[in-house]
Amino acid sequence: MFKRLKVVVVFLSLFSESFAQLDHHDFSELCSIPNAQRYFEDCGVEGTVLVYDTSRDKLFASDVASIYGPSLPASTFKIINSLIALETGIIPDEHYIVKWPGVTDTIKYGYRPDIYNDMTVEEAFRTSAVWVFLELAHRIGKHNYEKYLTLCGYGDPSAIAERSDFWNFGKFELTPFAQLTFLKRLQQGSLPFSKRNMDIVKKIMKTEVSGSYTLFSKTGWTRENGINTGWWVGFIEKEKGAYIFVSRLLQNRKNNRHDFGSCRIAISKAILKELEIID
Repeated sequence: MFKRLKVVVVFLSLFSESFAQLDHHDFSELCSIPNAQRYFEDCGVEGTVLVYDTSRDKLFASDVASIYGPSLPASTFKIINSLIALETGIIPDEHYIVKWPGVTDTIKYGYRPDIYNDMTVEEAFRTSAVWVFLELAHRIGKHNYEKYLTLCGYGDPSAIAERSDFWNFGKFELTPFAQLTFLKRLQQGSLPFSKRNMDIVKKIMKTEVSGSYTLFSKTGWTRENGINTGWWVGFIEKEKGAYIFVSRLLQNRKNNRHDFGSCRIAISKAILKELEIID
């Protein structure tokens, strides 16, 4: 049984953040997930999982204290990056082909010859091809990033660096709660982008379709500052409503384990099953 905590008491006692951060969330209740820590321990990580039930207006949290702890968004930034590229006309649609520039930094991104070729934006999103989104970032420019990140309340626009993947390396950070806020607005179609462009991004996020639900998601992983920072974020649509989820794992690379990548999804799905959201 989940331990129910009144949202006003929790936010007043545990968070020093401004109530302005709750503009897009007026949760009726915040519920802890008391057994979630065992999944993090099994993977040798520290972590946070948030699940928002839109139909019941409830937020479930595995670790309330870290909701506002910021970190690099890594490849989850490809969601908003795609939206900005579409909205500014940098790309017309998900089928737009980005030409392979002929070189990439294999020290930073590893050696992945399977993605060293011309790719559509949709292919790049699904394979997490960093070089494609670096090319788009160069075209988008700092001014457009500042405009749309501000409109979306997504991180600190002043922390972005031009002509770089500031979402993987640097000082641009996002909290799990901010991820949740952004994803809720995307799922509900209330972001400052056209419906067409939001629908395109939802389409390329579609990850899994079962008899009872459709799952939209994006993974992320960066190794900056000696820390593995891993994300799995998205939403699940069911006949009775939608569920927004955000998972973030942190691991000191001195304790690096081969299963870190798979743990992002495994932990999230275990908790989603406990909440009876997926089978």
